[in-house]
Amino acid sequence: MAVTDERRGDAEERAGVTSWLDGVRATRTGRLTLKIVIGVVGAALVIGGLLLVPLPGPGWLIVFAGLAVLATEFAWAHRLLEFAKKTLSAWTDWLKRQNWPIRILVGAVTLAAAAVLVWFMLELTVGIDLVQEARDLLS
Repeated sequence: MAVTDERRGDAEERAGVTSWLDGVRATRTGRLTLKIVIGVVGAALVIGGLLLVPLPGPGWLIVFAGLAVLATEFAWAHRLLEFAKKTLSAWTDWLKRQNWPIRILVGAVTLAAAAVLVWFMLELTVGIDLVQEARDLLS
């Protein structure tokens, strides 16, 4: 019985959000304002995520989140998000079908690329040369 009450409460909350958005979309000014706000927030997430992609961390996750935000109002973003999800799914399915040496090789290449990018970013931004620091530490 409690599960049914929880589901009903969740459905009422979703209906409240939907009716609120429908209320905003009911006027021309509301539609335009909503598109602008969604566009700015989604674009900021996508751009911020793309800036974070070379660094270790959730760069692609932020890009996908930005596309999901944009997809709420823009059909092109919905199509791009669906394409990206299909491509990511195809890549992971392909990787799952490979034997362990290929998986290890892909992981090693990914780790090496991330290490080079971190080294390069530290060198350019902070001026720290990790290779020289390691040499100094070892000698």
